[in-house]
Amino acid sequence: MKIIVGIGGMTNGGKTTLTNSLQKALPNCCIIHQDDFFKPQNQIAIGEDGFKQWDVLESLDMEAMVSTVQAWIRDPQKFARAHGVSVQPDTTDTHVLLLEGFLLYSYKPLVDLYSRRYFLTVPYEECKRRRSNRSYMVPDPPGLFDGHVWPMYQKYKQEMEEDGVEVVHLDGMKSRDELFHQVLEDIRNTLLNSS
Repeated sequence: MKIIVGIGGMTNGGKTTLTNSLQKALPNCCIIHQDDFFKPQNQIAIGEDGFKQWDVLESLDMEAMVSTVQAWIRDPQKFARAHGVSVQPDTTDTHVLLLEGFLLYSYKPLVDLYSRRYFLTVPYEECKRRRSNRSYMVPDPPGLFDGHVWPMYQKYKQEMEEDGVEVVHLDGMKSRDELFHQVLEDIRNTLLNSS
């Protein structure tokens, strides 16, 4: 049995922390991070807002991401071994793929592949605070959060809702433990009901 779980949502909402915790608790679990598919910096357009457009779908090589997902679907054991994930012999028929990213539900070829879709959010003030405390390889220029990051998050969230993409909303203000146990239990139930 194979299930694909999306851990999506806003920047600095807790997606990576949750995903990494889940990988340790689930059998034969691989992760694909959307951030690994950013195009090179020289291919990122500068928008009308004056900022490099990192927070738009066009900044990502989504075809490459889909190809990576398809490689997992074709042979999850081979994919796991190639990515340093040890396959547990007693659970070789159960495989979980976690897709983690900020625009997981905006790219049509991916939307229907998920068994479960989660969407993490935190309030504007908290998101801005967390973002300003993180250090990025390419540092945020002044005004990027309000001028580009937040408006793009709102735009894609609205499109997701208009497209009727069903997600389980998660409150990123809950403790890491609480979120982890909520999602882990949900995924385990999905696995039980799928077997």
